[in-house]
Amino acid sequence: MPDRLQTMAILVRVVDKGSISSGAKALGMPVATVSRRISELEADLKAELVLRSPRGLTLTDTGIAYVAACRRILEEVEEIECSASGEFSEPRGTLTLTAPVVFGRMHVLPVVTEFLQSYPDINVRLQLIDRPVNLNEEHIDMAVRIGPLPDSGLIARRVGEVRHIVCASRLYLETHGRPKAPIDLEGAPCIVFDQFLADQAWSFEAEGKTLRIPVNARLHVNTAEAALDAAEAGLGFTRVLSYQAAPGIKAGRLEAIMPSWEGTPSPVHFIYEQRSLIPQKLRAFIDFAAPRIAKRIA
Repeated sequence: MPDRLQTMAILVRVVDKGSISSGAKALGMPVATVSRRISELEADLKAELVLRSPRGLTLTDTGIAYVAACRRILEEVEEIECSASGEFSEPRGTLTLTAPVVFGRMHVLPVVTEFLQSYPDINVRLQLIDRPVNLNEEHIDMAVRIGPLPDSGLIARRVGEVRHIVCASRLYLETHGRPKAPIDLEGAPCIVFDQFLADQAWSFEAEGKTLRIPVNARLHVNTAEAALDAAEAGLGFTRVLSYQAAPGIKAGRLEAIMPSWEGTPSPVHFIYEQRSLIPQKLRAFIDFAAPRIAKRIA
């Protein structure tokens, strides 16, 4: 890579890591060398790009525009090099994917394992995280998203849908009765998974009507697994996504209630950036994984 392109890559990595020292560590270069390369770049451009401080660095207005241009240039160079090496003509290289933790473990990981057995020239980096990610900034090839998508320039391929369900242990339901309508949940003990808590109430939809039922939250947890464990132990009702409760329901430990009040399902999409050339590794994975994941969550 020519010297200027290498310096651009150094600058982008430093900005992504938030400090020269962190950037240098990620690059495997001495801090002094990285600092000097950025200073030389600023001298060549006759412009200040970064503001250094003990707490890290921030970009100047000129630096923001320059780094954005660097990203575009480096991505174009990468595409040209990948094309020359055959990545765009045959499936090969490293594919970086991300998915929600539970969905990824239950459905994406098994498909990735099967995919790798079929494509020996492709490696996969699978990141299971529940927060939204910026595909460009975090160098992600494709993400699995659950729920409505914001308007963006990303390409989306729908692979299915999941539902919000209320469930409890069969023993609890046999002892305390099965609610027939949301109003029957008022005052009942609930395990609240914070992702779906809004103003201490659960919302339900049926026949064009929406009901909001106050939740008697006996237990607050921050993961679906914990909520389901508490429900299986007989503490009360919990509300999660259908795929999260599926193993417990299939095994008979849990039972879903009020299916007619589940409301509009949440779509599941593969999303990826719009590019002039789609790497064959990504195209191969989408074509391989979409029907398999659709079947798993149907």
